Amino acid sequence: MLKNTDRLAIFMEDNLKSDYGKMGFGIMRYSANPIACVIDSQNAGSTVSAVTGLPFHIPIVKDVAEAINLQADVLVLGIAPSGGKFPIDWEQPVAYGISNGLHLLNGLHDDLTKRFRDLLQNTNQWIWDIRKPSFVPEIATAKAAELNNKRILLVGTDMAVGKMTAGLELYRWMKSKGASTSFVATGQIGISIMGDGIPLDAFKVDHAAGAVETMVLKEKESDVVFIEGQGSLLNPGSTATLPLMRGSCPTHLILCHRADLTSLRKVSSIKIPDLSAFIALNEAVASVCGTFPKPETLGIALNTSRLDPSIVDDYIHKLSDQTGLLVTDVVRNGPEELGEKIMGLI
Repeated sequence: MLKNTDRLAIFMEDNLKSDYGKMGFGIMRYSANPIACVIDSQNAGSTVSAVTGLPFHIPIVKDVAEAINLQADVLVLGIAPSGGKFPIDWEQPVAYGISNGLHLLNGLHDDLTKRFRDLLQNTNQWIWDIRKPSFVPEIATAKAAELNNKRILLVGTDMAVGKMTAGLELYRWMKSKGASTSFVATGQIGISIMGDGIPLDAFKVDHAAGAVETMVLKEKESDVVFIEGQGSLLNPGSTATLPLMRGSCPTHLILCHRADLTSLRKVSSIKIPDLSAFIALNEAVASVCGTFPKPETLGIALNTSRLDPSIVDDYIHKLSDQTGLLVTDVVRNGPEELGEKIMGLI
């Protein structure tokens, strides 16, 4: 499967500036693999940093043929749209890439192995459908509650607010300090980066908590286990938070919130409640009247990327005063402050 030396070409046609591009941007930020290019005909000839303002000095090319000329080995589908459907207008370029020897890394729900397997050129060429569960877990029985380590679940006020990013930033910081730590990936981007994990939204509902429990138990020797969050208790389209809570039996939570939002991104009629009340709700659901371990919320990881930089510090201070919690943006300000608090737990 994917080797650290494989050169990636990230296919992001028409999505360099959309919310759906988070798969591609997650790979750019965290993957250990060299990235040959990004494919987007609308911005060909430029770089990702010039188009988006993000710190990725990666060339943008117009098509898959140019990516092959840059010695790309793997074509990565760099979008994560609602519903995870494969865009029909991507069929021809993806088929061209596979027919010309590229491996395919697919984080969408559609089974592209079945769709494109006849185009594979040899037995060493692969298609990795990340959202295809690799095992059927046992039904969860709260075994994680018996572990002696710290299990930190990232929860959010909505989908796509920075749960994976906050968790990976803290995991990498802890690892750099020599801490015994693990990151349990539960979505396609995290799995692509870590090389292991579970596509939580592809498991049957009855199996989801068991899948989380299986992965958390695998990391029982780590002092601190970060569990990548998915969805939100607030979002009517999400059922992911409950199996994450039941499967991991978290000892601690970190709330993730996009600072510019006052309502859900896709359901504007649903307002984001007072964060202190929402934190209390997550703690209560996780503990169920004390039946399960009651987690402590360590702090709030803000995504301030869409705030005017001049008001970020004031926003953070006000929210910290309102909630009585440590509040920070682990990307803008670094993970040290929240990381030091976690280090103090072990």
